[in-house]
Amino acid sequence: MKEINTFSDYLSDTTRVSTTEREKINFEVELIGKMIEAREKKGLSQRDLAKLSGVKQPAIARMENLKATPQIDTLLKILAPLGYTLSITPIKDTAASNGQ
Repeated sequence: MKEINTFSDYLSDTTRVSTTEREKINFEVELIGKMIEAREKKGLSQRDLAKLSGVKQPAIARMENLKATPQIDTLLKILAPLGYTLSITPIKDTAASNGQ
C-alpha cells in the first residue's frame, strides 16, 4: 500500500476512500467552511450563534471542527440567524446533464 503522509494523500487514495465518500467529505468541508465564514462575517462568536440559533455552543464547535455531521434541521437552525438557508441546485456536470 502507498504511504500516507497527509490527509490529502489519504483522501486521494481510491483503495481507502471511495469516490462517494470523497464527495461527501468534500461537501461537508465546503458547507461547514461557508457556515464559519458567514458566522465570522457577522462578527458572531460560537456562543453568540448558539444563543441566536438555540443550538448549544459545544455542538457548533463539533460541527466547525468536523467532528460531527449536523442533521438538516440543526443546519437550518444555525443558518437562519446568519441569513442563509439550504437549497437544492443542479449539478453543473456535462455528463450528468447529457443523461450519461
